[in-house]
Amino acid sequence: MGARCPWTEGELKDPWVALAAGTDPGERIGQLRRAHEVFTTAGRLEEPVRPVVGESWRRSARARVSPDGAALVELGSDDLGPYRDGHPLAPAMPVIRELMGAYATDGEHLLAVCDAHGRLLWVEGPAVTRRAAGRMNFVEGARWAESAAGTNAPGTAIAVDRPVQVFAAEHFLRPVQRWTCAAAPLHDPHTGRVLGAVDITGGDRLAHPHSLAFVQAVARAAETQLALLAPAAPCGTVRLSALGRDEALLVAGDRRVRLSRRHSEIVATLARHPEGLGGDELLVELYEDESVTPVTLRAELSRLRRLLGPELLLSRPYRLSAPVDADFDTVARRLASGAVTAALAAYSGPLLPASQAPSVGRLRRRLEDQLRAALIARGDPGLLADWAYSPWGEDDLPVWEALAAAVPAGQRPALLARVRSLDAEQR
Repeated sequence: MGARCPWTEGELKDPWVALAAGTDPGERIGQLRRAHEVFTTAGRLEEPVRPVVGESWRRSARARVSPDGAALVELGSDDLGPYRDGHPLAPAMPVIRELMGAYATDGEHLLAVCDAHGRLLWVEGPAVTRRAAGRMNFVEGARWAESAAGTNAPGTAIAVDRPVQVFAAEHFLRPVQRWTCAAAPLHDPHTGRVLGAVDITGGDRLAHPHSLAFVQAVARAAETQLALLAPAAPCGTVRLSALGRDEALLVAGDRRVRLSRRHSEIVATLARHPEGLGGDELLVELYEDESVTPVTLRAELSRLRRLLGPELLLSRPYRLSAPVDADFDTVARRLASGAVTAALAAYSGPLLPASQAPSVGRLRRRLEDQLRAALIARGDPGLLADWAYSPWGEDDLPVWEALAAAVPAGQRPALLARVRSLDAEQR
C-alpha cells in the first residue's frame, strides 16, 4: 500500500486528536480529500494523514471496503430491541445519557453506543441531526465496524482499543466525510473484554481535543457503573478470560493476574479438569514434544504456585481449589442451550490462539467448529457477518459462502467475489 506517510512530530502532540490548535478546518478538509483520493486510487499515503488514520485506511482497504459504499443495517426492529435489552452495556445507558444527553442536544450532536461488532444499539439526539445521519445509515442496527464501514470513530476505537477522533475526510467512506466523531471503547470491568464503544457524532466543532477527552471520561464512568451493578461472583470463584488472547487474565477476589503463555495453558487445562490431573497426565496435555521432562513441568508449576498462592493451586493431583468461571465455558454452555446469539456475543476470539498445547488446541478447534456450525445452521446474515468480518473469520470460506447465500440479492455480488477469492487462495 505504499510507504508510510510523512509526519511532522510537532504538528500534533496527540496523534489521536484530529486538529492541532490554530489549524484551519476548511484547509485541512481540502488536504484530506486530496490525500483520500490519492490513497483510494494509488494506494499511497500522503500528508496530512495521521498515523492512526493511515493505518485504519490500510485495514479498510484490506477488508475491501468501498469508499463509495454505505453501512448496512444488520439488526432489524424485531431483533434490535431484545438484543440490546439483554446487552451488557444496557445497564450503563442511564449514566451515558445523563453525561452526554444535554451536550448532544445543545450542540446538535448525536450520542451513540455500539456493541463489540460495531453495530449501533443506541443513537440519540436532536431529530434533525438524526434524520441527516440516517441518510448515511448512521442508525440503530447498522454495522459500523471498521471492516464493514471503513475508518470511523466507533469502529476504529474498537479496532485499536483506545479512544480516537475522526475528522471529516479522514472517514474512509465518502458519504460520511461531512461528519466528525469521537469515540472510546467500553470494557467489561471484570475481564477487560471490549463490550462496545461510546461515540459523539456531529459537525466540525467536535474536532476540538475536549471531545476526545469527554468521551473517554464518559467511558470510564460507564465502566465504573457496570462494575457497581455487576453481580458478585460466587464466593471463591475464579474468573478466567482466555478467548482471543495469548496471555490469559485470571481474576481471584481483588487480584487480577495476567498469566504467561505457558501458565495460561496450565490454568486453562486445569479449569477443564476440576477433578485434577497427575503430573504425567498434565505433561501429555501440555507438551507435544516428548523430550520435555517432568522436571520442566514441575518447575513451571512451582512458578505458577508462587504467582497464584499455594491455597489456589493444589498438587497430588494438580488442580485449582476454587470453581473457575471461564469465558470459553460460557460460550460452550450457551451453545449447548441453543443460545447462538449469546454464544457469539461471548466469543471474543480463538482460545489462546498462539498455543500449541494439545489440550488447548483440541478445545480451541472444538469450540470454533461448534460455533461455526451453529452459525451456518442458523443462517442469520447478521451473525454470519459478525464472524466473517472478524479477524478469525476473514478467511473462513464456509461462513462466507453461507453469508453470501443468506443476504438479499443486491448484497450478494461483493460477497460472492470474496468467496471466489478465498476459494482460489485455498486450493
